[in-house]
This record gives sequence, structure tokens and C-alpha cells, in this order.
Amino acid sequence: MLLAPLAVPTSECTPHRRGVTNLRRFRVARAAMSKPVPECDVDVLKVILDEGDIAAKVAELGAKIAQDYKDLKPILLPVMTGAFIFSADLVRAIRPPPHGMRIESLRASSYLGTTTLSNGEVAIAPLSIDVKGQHVLLVEDIIDTGHTLEKIRTKVMSEGAVSCKVVALLNKRERRENGLQPEYEGFDCPNEFVIGYGLDFDSKYRELPYVGVLKEDLYAHIL
Repeated sequence: MLLAPLAVPTSECTPHRRGVTNLRRFRVARAAMSKPVPECDVDVLKVILDEGDIAAKVAELGAKIAQDYKDLKPILLPVMTGAFIFSADLVRAIRPPPHGMRIESLRASSYLGTTTLSNGEVAIAPLSIDVKGQHVLLVEDIIDTGHTLEKIRTKVMSEGAVSCKVVALLNKRERRENGLQPEYEGFDCPNEFVIGYGLDFDSKYRELPYVGVLKEDLYAHIL
């Protein structure tokens, strides 16, 4: 059965409106339908975003960022390691690239070993680039509780950045423990253990070209 596209009035196309939130969730649900799991990926329960879904969204985000930062000489800081695939695709989609755009990276972690839950402590490596007086865009694969990004943002601003915004491929709203929301968002993420496209479990599954859900029996013992 074919699904008819939703009609959303232009006046409601702002991130804080319920209609747009519902539309995003509908798009994720529709994108997740009828996506077979490759036979070789035996640990994957289901595919929720395939390569086409991701590529289309990355292109959309890149075009928006290119427009918004065209005169700002932005510094893009992908948060390693999870964002390495998303950021590689995103920076190539920022066309035309803003004059003077620079790309570095930073490391931050709030997880220990194979746990799926943040331990509440965030370790942030020193920034490898001077952000004083600059417009910074943090690139994340997924926002979970929001604590890590909140502390990264605080650090970047404390070092003199003019602005520090966030672009995230996945936004797991159900897990949020603060008011942080990305200025640029790819998809609402269901409250499931997602892997692929840079997302991992114990450093595995990052190479999957899609975003999928890990079978529960593979991680239930650490919950």
C-alpha cells in the first residue's frame, strides 16, 4: 500500500512546532518500512535508515549549513569517534563551501568499555585549534542524554568562540536529560540500540553503510 505524502503548511515549518516533530517521526517510520537486513549482517535486528535515506538527509543538511555559514568562516569539529563517517560525508555536501571553512576534530567520551549508558563523567581532549572569535559547528552522530555535548559546548564557548552550534544525524529525544537540541537535525531516533554509519557497540559495526538496531541478546547482559 502506497503512503501519500503529508501536506504541511509552510507557516508550521519551524523546529519547535508539533506538526514538524510529528512529520519527522513519520518520515523515520516510513523510512524504516520494508528495509531488508543484508544476510551477512546476522547481528542486526532491523534497518531503520538505509544508504538512500542517509544520503538525502546529508545533502539537505549540507546545503542548509552552506547557506547559513557562507560569510562566517566556520570551524567544523566532528566529535570522534562516532561522527567520523557522518562528518566525512557532511563536509563534502557543504556546497558551495563557505570561504575560510576549516575542519578539525575533538575527542570526548562519557562511556566506559561496552556499556550503553553514560557514566555521567565527560572526558574532553584539549581542542586542537584556536576557536577564539570563531563560529564553531559541532558534528555529532547521535545525541543521547545531552550531557556530553553540553559540556563540549561550554568548553568551546569558554575558549572564546563567538557561537557554537550542533549538527547531529540522530536525535534520541526520549533519552534527553537537559534542554539541549541541535540546530541542525537529521532524524528523530527511536529509543533502541542503534549501530552502523559510525555508531558502534564495543567498537564494532561502525562500518555498516546504514543505521540499524542491534539484536538485544548481544547487549542485554550489560544493561
